[in-house]
Amino acid sequence: MNNVIVVASGKGGTGKSTVCICLSVALEKQGKKILLIDCDCGMRGLDIMLDMEQDILFDASDAVCGNCSFEEAIYKSRNNENLYLMAAPFDAENELSPTVFKQLVESVKDRFDYVIIDSPAGIGSGFVTAATPADRALVVCNAEPTSVRGAVKVRQNLEKIGVKNIRLVINRFERKMFAQLGFYKDLDDVIDATEIQLIALVPFDIRISVIMQRGVAGLNWSAAINVFDCLARRLCGENVPLAFMG
Repeated sequence: MNNVIVVASGKGGTGKSTVCICLSVALEKQGKKILLIDCDCGMRGLDIMLDMEQDILFDASDAVCGNCSFEEAIYKSRNNENLYLMAAPFDAENELSPTVFKQLVESVKDRFDYVIIDSPAGIGSGFVTAATPADRALVVCNAEPTSVRGAVKVRQNLEKIGVKNIRLVINRFERKMFAQLGFYKDLDDVIDATEIQLIALVPFDIRISVIMQRGVAGLNWSAAINVFDCLARRLCGENVPLAFMG
């Protein structure tokens, strides 16, 4: 079963971590058991976004160093019954090697229907670590040139690592602004530039960012929830059309 998915982006600020959480919640609503792994060492934020900051005693580096068991480094979400989190180390120097991280993921993945890995932005060592155990990948970008260029770099490096099943998520899309800026003739131009098949088009909604920072992910807070429900169903193998609200 190809159940390990890395979510990556070429540059920061695309909303990649928000996509990770919204997708995880949507999959959980489909009856799936999800492990969300924060791989952004030194900059972790998923615990805050899930209102779990005070719960975390151990992180991924503690698990592999023997400071705790793997089970003790996995924490259940307060607001989502079948969503679990493994936090990234607070200190960047505790970043796991690709080989060690792959062994960690291999040891826990069979307990979950899906493992979602939040990669740090860019294509540095943290990205390589996050992508190494992945069966497939979602590349998150915004419909503007620097973000699209970053998506191209991510795709190229995923292919080098051996991840071939790659799909594109265009995030924070606003039709009127897209047309006014005129960077691209249409969405097909964006997709063609990345050379990645589109799997989701997520509308811009400021409420998503606000709710995430308040740590109440999983509530029915946005019209975009329908898009993530559709994305989850497509990842589960259902033949459903793209959804876009807005």
